[in-house]
Amino acid sequence: MNILNTPFDTLFNTAPFSKIKDVDFLPAFKLAIDNAKAEIDAITHSEDAPSFENTIEALEFSGQQLDRISSIFFNLNSAETSDNIQKIAQEVSPLLSEFSNDITLNEDLFKRVKAVYDCKSSLNLPTEQDTLLDKKYKSFARNGANLSEDKKQKLREIDKQLSQLKLKFGENVLAETNNFEMLITNEDELSGLPEGELEAAKQLAESKNQEGWLFTLDYPSYIPFMTYADNRELRKKLAIAAGKKAFKGDALDNQDNVLQIAKLRFERAQLLGYKTHAHFVLEERMAKTPEKVEAFLEELLEKAKPAAAREFQELQDFATELDGITQLEKWDSGYYAEKLKQKRFDLDDEKLKPYFKLENVIDGAFKVAQKLFGLEFEEINTIDKYHEDVLTYKVTNAKGEFISIFYADFFPRAGKRNGAWMTSYKPQYIKNGTEERPHISIVCNFTKPTKTKPSLLTFNEVTTLFHEFGHALHGMLANTTYPSLSGTSVFWDFVELPSQILENWCYEKEALELFATHYQTGELIPMDLVQKIKDSAAFHEGMQTLRQLSFGLLDMSWHGSDPSSITEVKAQELKAFEHTQLFPDVKENCMSTSFSHIFQGGYSSGYYSYKWAEVLDADAFEFFKEKGIFDKEVATKFMDNVLSQGGIEDPMVLYKRFRGKEPQPEALLRRAGLIEK
Repeated sequence: MNILNTPFDTLFNTAPFSKIKDVDFLPAFKLAIDNAKAEIDAITHSEDAPSFENTIEALEFSGQQLDRISSIFFNLNSAETSDNIQKIAQEVSPLLSEFSNDITLNEDLFKRVKAVYDCKSSLNLPTEQDTLLDKKYKSFARNGANLSEDKKQKLREIDKQLSQLKLKFGENVLAETNNFEMLITNEDELSGLPEGELEAAKQLAESKNQEGWLFTLDYPSYIPFMTYADNRELRKKLAIAAGKKAFKGDALDNQDNVLQIAKLRFERAQLLGYKTHAHFVLEERMAKTPEKVEAFLEELLEKAKPAAAREFQELQDFATELDGITQLEKWDSGYYAEKLKQKRFDLDDEKLKPYFKLENVIDGAFKVAQKLFGLEFEEINTIDKYHEDVLTYKVTNAKGEFISIFYADFFPRAGKRNGAWMTSYKPQYIKNGTEERPHISIVCNFTKPTKTKPSLLTFNEVTTLFHEFGHALHGMLANTTYPSLSGTSVFWDFVELPSQILENWCYEKEALELFATHYQTGELIPMDLVQKIKDSAAFHEGMQTLRQLSFGLLDMSWHGSDPSSITEVKAQELKAFEHTQLFPDVKENCMSTSFSHIFQGGYSSGYYSYKWAEVLDADAFEFFKEKGIFDKEVATKFMDNVLSQGGIEDPMVLYKRFRGKEPQPEALLRRAGLIEK
């Protein structure tokens, strides 16, 4: 019997990674799909009149084995992939897309769902059940249940194509990232790079049987080089390589994939009666409409642009004064910004790194969670891992009750995509009176320990760890009945609130005192350094805001109008960046072809949500600051009304219950130094 199709005989019902073989996946998926279809058939052909329990609830708990296999497989495809896994993904994705369509386009099933939905007002359901009914009905109506047969068939074709195109897009980006290497054999060309980065580059070269120092497009290699390397030509080489990923007109080029994805999404939205893909997506977001998103982005742009222009001119003047640079280019930005920051605040990331040993930062995140929410984290080695680098923890509450399993995977490797993310291997829910607790994972790409140094994080990496850990807390503290409303299953522009708010603790003396100690001496981070971190928090915030807004505007330019007439990806991009561009364009580069968030991940028509959630987090953290950053009452309110509630109610209702009022954009503008405090 296939291990993936049987109940896992493991501690806490964790995934038995070491016993799963690649060849198990495809047959397991096929059998799980058949089993799920049988469950759907039983609901569809029930003799009983449709009710919430025998239709909506039964539908919610159908296909659980399939969901579990999917979460294991697709998480591995992101964090520990191989040619084999990618090949299986290409085979499996159309099967899953087809199965999903089999449900949403099943007329008899939809009749039962609609029969319950039409009686909604007389059912007097509790809030969570009411939300679930709404969600289930919309999952049919928004996915073609009301379409004619020929249009349903067209929808199936579009969904199948999209699932394969998105996978191909991601595979190309990963292949491009892995394909580029810059080997340096002349030590003089490494001037400016910190000792730790040089050691890591030498170790990487050795691991590939090469002499010299090896640099790649993985963030722990790329970012320090762009920040510290004095050699402008080599910075240019690396920056252009990063910017032209999947934009070379070769087998790994994504231009056609981008055009096809945008056009198919538009076609799909039109088929379902929506003006654009953005109109379709945003109906289920706090923002509600593309017009509201565009107004939100434009309002922030109006506030940020003058500050960004000032900061850019100041950086240009600084680079001219220092090195005679007459035209600041993209590959100069990080380098001169770091030098200017050092000059202004006497703050060097390299001086900070010894205080942020990875193990200490992890412990710090745990201590913050303990002080705020009463959680305890115990490292355990009695459950399976998918890679030896992965750390595994058992999470309990103040009463000693089991809360969650937590996986943490911190270092880059060939089978892992760039960036950082939180995911789940098993959701939280209550079924037949039994509560199932979640299995949550965070995945990052930090610098690996070397022969002489542990993994030391930049301050930016510290905030990244806290950000993903904030998502993880949202998953771990879930306390709902239904899996599709649990944890991070919330409106997309609300999901970043728990992650972004936690970053604020990284800037606070009370929090840093818990973990920021020198890895060699044990000395606590000097308070003047803490003050400098706080003072520099709004450094270049105008330029940073403009950069984020440009990504949001690019996303909306692909999805907020009819893309049918677009033939040139780069031309479309330049048009979208028209009002946010500071640096000269680099003709060889294109962002869209590697913009995985919107073309592979779930952020299409949703990239604005990072800024939207910043408004929420700045406003929410002001509440903590008023009462004290570890105030138990505010923390409990946040846990009870936000972290534990998942998507059981409209997020604005939940937020107001926590905060007592709607969020104010001024809180973000104050924090960013864009308006007076």
